[in-house]
Amino acid sequence: MTKKGNEVFSEEKEKMTVHDVMKQSAQKRFEEEFGFEIPVEVVPLPSKGLVYPEHHPLHAADTVEISSMTAREEDILTSRALIKKGTVITQLIRSCLTNKNINVDSLLSGDKNALMIAIRITGYGSDYNVEIGCPSCDEKFKNMFNLNEMPIRSFSIEPTERGSNLFSFTLPKTGKEVLFKFLTGSDEEELMKMADRKKKSFGEGAIDSTVTTRLIASVYSFAGITDKGKLAQILRNLPAYDSLALRNHIDENEPGIQMRQYVVCPHCGEESEVNIPLGIEFFWPRSSRN
Repeated sequence: MTKKGNEVFSEEKEKMTVHDVMKQSAQKRFEEEFGFEIPVEVVPLPSKGLVYPEHHPLHAADTVEISSMTAREEDILTSRALIKKGTVITQLIRSCLTNKNINVDSLLSGDKNALMIAIRITGYGSDYNVEIGCPSCDEKFKNMFNLNEMPIRSFSIEPTERGSNLFSFTLPKTGKEVLFKFLTGSDEEELMKMADRKKKSFGEGAIDSTVTTRLIASVYSFAGITDKGKLAQILRNLPAYDSLALRNHIDENEPGIQMRQYVVCPHCGEESEVNIPLGIEFFWPRSSRN
């Protein structure tokens, strides 16, 4: 049964496939034998499938189906091996997707985050009570966020062609055209590994190169140049004005869930827009651990 009246889930139906029929038959047998069902939810994709190629299961797909969290997924969340490898969220999403042909690593980060939030809601509800810091007075306090109230941000720009994760942007200072992509879960995982390797090699004194590293991972071409070595050299020497403009353009147009909400500080009374932190309470709300 699909949840109603919120922005995370949708009631849209898709045409039945052989996979759908087999899945429903298995669910029906489970329900008949044990007397309860595992709900299936329909989650809107922020990307609307615009950037996935034709052979991808989510090509031009507005939504994707997930099964609600069960105790099996809680086992995944507590797996020390998966936590150590940094793949626990990927495995969680893979376990809940009803279509097992979907490669979670190929999903845009925004689509992956939408699924993560939807899965959490199926398991523990939409209330998320977490400690945050006031931007005005720096005091910390607990705030209850409603995960259903986080709006979905879809594409406001078009890819160079449908089914391609490439977008064009003209840099304001140099006037050069850049083709860039939005990062996937696999890209984000590789960036994390690179950061860890750098930290182990150079220690805490290493210069943080997050800005250029993410740009290099995002940019496909600069004025027609696609060679990765040359691109890295160009992007490291890109005028700061162009670098900031490109990063802002990517951030402002990336599809996903808007992880910001307004809160009122109980200490100073100031209303501020804050980022919603994803701490341990996100997948392990305190009430479920008592």
